[in-house]
Amino acid sequence: MNEPTPYGRPIGDEVTAVEIHHPTPLTVVHTAPLAPVQPGTVPTVASVVLPDGRVVTGYALEPTKPEPVAAKPAVSRAAVNIALGGIGFGAVCGGLVLLTTFIAALAALIHQLIILAAVIFGGWIAVQVFSASGHGGGTTVNIRKAVIKRNHFHG
Repeated sequence: MNEPTPYGRPIGDEVTAVEIHHPTPLTVVHTAPLAPVQPGTVPTVASVVLPDGRVVTGYALEPTKPEPVAAKPAVSRAAVNIALGGIGFGAVCGGLVLLTTFIAALAALIHQLIILAAVIFGGWIAVQVFSASGHGGGTTVNIRKAVIKRNHFHG
């Protein structure tokens, strides 16, 4: 009854205990709403006379000072060169693909031109062999007696 399964666990009487976890609710602490707080001192009132004669009165505000900018770490020259090399390589890849495509197309054109030349030349040879012009419809061969003496041809 307890034969092992392909996963190595027996089938049958074995019971495994299961532990159940229940989530615990978070307690929320309610605080009183925030109330606006008046500044400790009354700011000074400033009046400005505009060039056209109008007077503008209001509180003088101090300009906000920006936080100092953190110094950027220096980038090494080697890192810049590596980055520029990667950008250049990416820009060249498209041209390399076009170059290989052009070379393959040129090779196919040369191949087709060679086949075309062979067909034309073969057709010319066929016309020369099978044409009946100049001959009486056949090939004339003159046969005469040849004499070979001491490995020397006397025709």
